[in-house]
Order: sequence, then C-alpha cells, then structure tokens
Amino acid sequence: MLRFFTNLLLMLVLAVTTFAKEVLKIQFLQTSDVHGKFMPHEYATASENMNGSMVQVATAVKELRKEDPNTIILDTGDSIQDNYHELFLKDDVSPIVAAQNYIGYDVWVPGNHEFNFGMDTLFHVQKSAKAKILLANFFDKEGKRVFEPYLIVDVKGAKVAIIGVGTPHIKKWDAENLKEYSTTNPIEEVKKLIPELEKKADVIVAAVHMGPEGEYGDGDSAKELAKEVPQLAAVFAAHAHSVIENERINGTPVIEPGKMAEYIGRVVMTLEKEGDKWVLGNKEKDIEAGLVKVKGYKPDEELAKQLQPYHERALKEAATVIGELKGGDLVPAEEIKGIPTAQIQPTPMIQFINEVQKHYTNADVSAAASFRDDANMKAGPIKKSDVALIYKYDNTLRAYRMTGAQLKKYMEWSAKYYNQYKPGDLTVSFNPNI
Repeated sequence: MLRFFTNLLLMLVLAVTTFAKEVLKIQFLQTSDVHGKFMPHEYATASENMNGSMVQVATAVKELRKEDPNTIILDTGDSIQDNYHELFLKDDVSPIVAAQNYIGYDVWVPGNHEFNFGMDTLFHVQKSAKAKILLANFFDKEGKRVFEPYLIVDVKGAKVAIIGVGTPHIKKWDAENLKEYSTTNPIEEVKKLIPELEKKADVIVAAVHMGPEGEYGDGDSAKELAKEVPQLAAVFAAHAHSVIENERINGTPVIEPGKMAEYIGRVVMTLEKEGDKWVLGNKEKDIEAGLVKVKGYKPDEELAKQLQPYHERALKEAATVIGELKGGDLVPAEEIKGIPTAQIQPTPMIQFINEVQKHYTNADVSAAASFRDDANMKAGPIKKSDVALIYKYDNTLRAYRMTGAQLKKYMEWSAKYYNQYKPGDLTVSFNPNI
C-alpha cells in the first residue's frame, strides 16, 4: 500500500512538472513581391482587384495578431516597383512604406527591383521606414555592408534572429546603378553568421529575396539555403512569385507567399523554457507553416483613408490621355480562336514598338515580343492605362553591338518558338518551352 501511494505521489509530481512547463508561441507573418499594390487596384489597367493589397493585409494582420500576439512581421522585397508606385518615390513617405509603418513591420529585405531606381532613391525611400533593412550579402566599394546583416528581436525573453539576404544577381540586372557595389554568395554569408548568432539567439530564421529553386547559381536558391544551413528554423522565400505553403528541407519549412499581396506567409513556432533559455524542439512537430489568402479580407478603413491621396494621384495618372489612334486597332482580331494574331503575322503594333526602339537607340535592327496574347492598342483616345495592353511593366531599353553571326543565332533561336509544320497540321502551333 505504501508503495502504491509513493508511486501515485511521484506520478502527480511529474504531471504537475509537465503541466507547469513554460511554453511560448511566436508567429511570423511575411509579405513579398507586393509590387506597389497598396490599394486593391491595378492602376496600369485601371481596374479594381480585390485579390490582395496592403490595406487588406493590414486587416488580416490585425486578426492574426489577436490569435498570436507575439508576432514578427517581414517583407522580403520587390515592394516599391510596379503598379504606378514609381510616382511616389520622391515623396517624404511612399504608400508602401506608409502601409508597412502602419501595420508594424519589423524587417524589410530589399528585392532586386528595389535597386531599379538607383541607390539614392532607395536610400530616400527607406529613410522613412520603421522596419529594419536587412541585406547581409550587399557591400559598398570599401567592402563594408550597406545594410545590417541581421536583427535580433526579443519576444518575452526569447531571442529571435532574422538574417536577411538577397539574390546576388542584382549586379547583372542593375549594373549601371550598382557600379560601386558588390554582392556575395548569400548561402556563404548566412553560414558565416550562424556561429555568432547561435551564441546570441534562441531561434534563427532567414528572410531572403531568392526563389525556391536556383536561377543562375552562386547560392541563389532558398531550398538550397535550407539544406546547407540546418540551423535555420524557417526560410521565408521570395522573388519567384511562387505559392509555396510548407515545403520541408531538413525539417525546415520553406514558404513563399506568391505576389501582389495575394497571400501572407505564416509560421508559428512553439518554444519551451529550459533553465534560462527558450528552446525549439522538433521542427516537424513544433513549427506550423502555411499561407493565409488575403482575398476576402476587407480593406483597413484607417489605412485606406491614409493612402487615399496616393490612390487619387495614381488614378489621375492612369486616366491621362497621351494620344489618339485613328484608322483601327493595331492588332487585327483573331482569325482562329486561341491563335493570337500578333504571334503569327506582322502587325502595326510590333512595327510601332520596333520603330520607337530604333528611334531612341539609333539601332539598325530592333526585336520585340508580344508581352501578352491579347496585346493591342485600340482605336480612339489613348490613356496611359491603355499602354498596359502592350507592356504592363517599366522596362529598360538597351542597344547592343552584335555581329552578323550573333544576329543569325538569335533569329534562329527565336524561330524555335514555332513548331515545325507537319502533314495534317491545320494551323500554327507554338513551343513556349524554349
């Protein structure tokens, strides 16, 4: 009988000890590749789009914070380019930064498009940001980091380290803007920081402007980062506009929330107190990862009111008439449904694009592609928003000196888009995988 009561007492002590174990939940919320979508509107096409916007993200974040108040908010880049956001880059505060500040972002990792406008513009835009700008693999001409490599956030005594890195290929895409700057392999930079952060932090995550898969090499893959650095508890990816809910590498979740604020990445970690430290146990069991769909959330009224002046300026810009087209549309209607006319015969639209390109570059030859199947310019007054039917995005026009052999190789490569005619074929078919 004594042994029975002794065992019962021991079980009660163990139960009380287990019950009393201190637990802490930390929620990470991520946006990425928002591309200027501060209001639920696409200004380039002059149309409402409720699939996602920063004013809707604000509402979603408020609700998610109620569920998990210990929240860290990240943006992993390509935030200030597209959707007419270029109109506001010289303002004291741009609408995307205003939205980030209102929502309470902790971290902003610059994407490749943040560098499109030059470093002076980037510095000006980021000056008003309350979020910490992180980019560990970006250096000035003296070899010093331009931005902080990481941020450590104290969440009720738990130290959470966030490392920020980006694609090293900005030097290819924005060479003119980045002559005095250099990039390094992001995976190698993260590896260098791990020993230091293991002494300072209880949890380490990476916020990266890199796609899940590799692009040109040099450590530009989020999945490769998770594989090479198992100390990471989560990798928040970007750049590829992929919708990745919860892919596990070494037990580490890799997520990417698509584009244009259509999703919010969400990771919830459960830590336990061991002595004076917070510990993350089993990654598979103690980390939940997924995406929150933004469509369906109403715009935050207070933020929408704050951003209304920007919205009105963008609408006015989109409605500005810049010319008139007489004599019919630039692309004739399809003769065969599903076969875009612009892809099977010369059209005034492609001729117009090439004439403009040759005019501004003094080139002898110009090449242009139809950006979308329904690309066209309709007869009548032409507004700025109508131009989006040809090209939605700002692009950089460049002229290159080529040899005849190089031009021939390019033309032959381009022709491979069309499948070779075979007996029995009724119409043209395409090979979009070249």
